[in-house]
Order: sequence, then C-alpha cells, then structure tokens
Amino acid sequence: MTHPPPGTPSDGIDLALHQVGVRFGGLVALDDVTLRVPAGRIVGVIGPNGAGKTTLFNVVCGFVAPTSGSLTLDGRPFRPRPHRLTHFGIARTLQGVGLFPGLTVLENVMAGASHAARAGFAAALFGLPRSDRDERRLRERALDLLAELGVAQHAAAAPATLPYAVRKRVALARALIARPRLLLLDEPAGGLGADDIAELGELITALPGHADGACSIMLVEHHMDLVMSVCDEIVVLDFGKVIAAGPPDHVRDDPKVTEAYLGADVPTEVTGTAPSRGAGS
Repeated sequence: MTHPPPGTPSDGIDLALHQVGVRFGGLVALDDVTLRVPAGRIVGVIGPNGAGKTTLFNVVCGFVAPTSGSLTLDGRPFRPRPHRLTHFGIARTLQGVGLFPGLTVLENVMAGASHAARAGFAAALFGLPRSDRDERRLRERALDLLAELGVAQHAAAAPATLPYAVRKRVALARALIARPRLLLLDEPAGGLGADDIAELGELITALPGHADGACSIMLVEHHMDLVMSVCDEIVVLDFGKVIAAGPPDHVRDDPKVTEAYLGADVPTEVTGTAPSRGAGS
C-alpha cells in the first residue's frame, strides 16, 4: 500500500512515545515503550490480550498518566488530556460506538465537531441566539460525511434502530467532523463481519490522503486481516513491551510475533482475530 509521502503542512500530526512505562501498583502494564506515528501514516498496534494495547491507547488519550517516559506531538512535549484532544487536532473512536441515544444520527455527528463548531450545534439544539449560518455549515458538513461513509439515508434515525455496522460508521463520521490531524481508532472492526471489515479497510486507507484534511492514524485492533491490509507500520506488544515493529511483511515473518501468539499462525494467515491469552488487552 502506498500513501502520499509526508512533508506537507496538512498531512497530519507526528506523534511519538519515548520510553513510556505504566505501573499499577506492582503490575507493569507498559515497559519502556517507544513508538512513532509519522505524519500522514497509519500505524497499527497489535498483541495478544493482556499485552497492554488498551493501556497504551489510554496513555495517548490522557486517561492514564505514564509512570515514566514522555510523549511528543510534532516534536514538542505533549501531555494529553481527554477534554483537550480536539484542541491539539486529535479525535478518537471508542471500542463500542458511544453514540448518544437521545440524538439522531445527524445530531450525533454534529456533536463531534471541534470546540469552535459546537457553538452552532448548541444553538440549534437549545434555541440559543447564535448564527444560523454556523449551524447550517455544521449540518452540511455532517451530512457530507455521512454520505461519504454511505449512511446518509439514516441521518434522521435514532442510533438504537440501526445495525451495528452502520452505527460504527456514524461513530467514525463523528470523529472526522472535527477535521482531526491525528485519528485514534480503538478496535474499529470489533463486532463487524468480514464484508464490513473489508469496507472499513478501504475507508481507513483513504484517510491519510483525504481531500478535506489528511490525518495520521493510530489503530489498535485485534483483526489481523484489517491491520495487515491498511497499516504502513505495525507495532507488536507483549506483556507491555514492544517485541517487533516495522512494515506488515516484516512483522508477519518475525518469529517473536508468532511466539507471542502462542504458536498460532494468525500473523502468517492474516485472517481473523488475535487469539485470547487472558483478561484485558
């Protein structure tokens, strides 16, 4: 897979973790983890259950503070906070869908807009004396994203009435409406069938070169077929440590990766999901 070479101002954010460690009491969740998500690239993080993937994702999102090490964003020190992610041009999706049940699909997508755009959304929702022009612009942007993701026909529907795969696309649209320069995808293929995963892969692959604003992507995922098909680079965690990193072909053939998956041939076959080794991820 070939993505446009990085180097232009709109090709995303460069995220880096430098020797990050996380301890919960005597439990070591992450141990000296160093990785980079270059601007305009898709980097996948994989590993057996209990490897530390969720902890890593939570560190980048600001839900967990590292015990040691540091993060940088475009080369500058970065201390993430969940409520400040959009300020830095970062958006994320959840393992589930996390949609608001009391809002329509369209309103859910509008709710994901950046802080500046939310004034227009709040004005429409609560009847405040704000600019109608801002609200119309936000609504049009949300409808365009729903159309691009193939779910515009559900704009007026309640999320609970829709199939899970459709709700996943709505959640992705909600993340994209803020025009993020870094998109964090937390198990986006979870609960999807093979056909839906293939379509999701096409959507993800197009994001780094998106005409409306390219972005970098960090993808935490169990589905090896998706990871191997969309990622420029893959980082493999096992018991909180990085045991392999590099292009998909390099990682697929690394014997340490096969050993981490208890001898399972999943990385070679690049199909299905990672085998379970224990609680957590």
